[in-house]
Amino acid sequence: MEAEGLGWLLVPLHQLVSWGAAGAMVFGGVVPYIPQYRDIRRTQNAEGFSTYVCLVLLVANILRILFWFGRRFESPLLWQSVVMILTMLLMLKLCTEVRVANELNLKRRVFSAADNKDGAVRVPPGRSFLGALLRSDQHATSASKCEALVSLGLCTTFTQTKTVNMLVIPQFSSL
Repeated sequence: MEAEGLGWLLVPLHQLVSWGAAGAMVFGGVVPYIPQYRDIRRTQNAEGFSTYVCLVLLVANILRILFWFGRRFESPLLWQSVVMILTMLLMLKLCTEVRVANELNLKRRVFSAADNKDGAVRVPPGRSFLGALLRSDQHATSASKCEALVSLGLCTTFTQTKTVNMLVIPQFSSL
């Protein structure tokens, strides 16, 4: 008789625990990435984060979703895969943005430091280094211009000088 009297309490409690466990299953895999995301965004440094982990988790969760179409399993596991894929894409986006920004800042610092010292090549503001190099000697031959481009990795042989003069030099003359 007492078991029947507590039935009104046990059924909603069982549903609450079931929903709580399903929610923990769906969002439990994402929780460890929240502090990592905040730390990477705060410090603008993604050096300690492996994008290979994101790759492995993306592949695993995509395979789990594809398996679901063949043989249905519990929906919280399906939702966990969807949430995890979105999380990994968000982490990859953040890491890519931070790494690209850091590499561009590093390249800018190195280039600007080289401009200020030794006075070898001074590029006016708004002009590129390659454009200044190609315009630096008006009487330079096409071969010497191509030698400069070979050193920058933009030209591979001296037989391409006519192509270089037609394609590269007109692009930089407007700078």
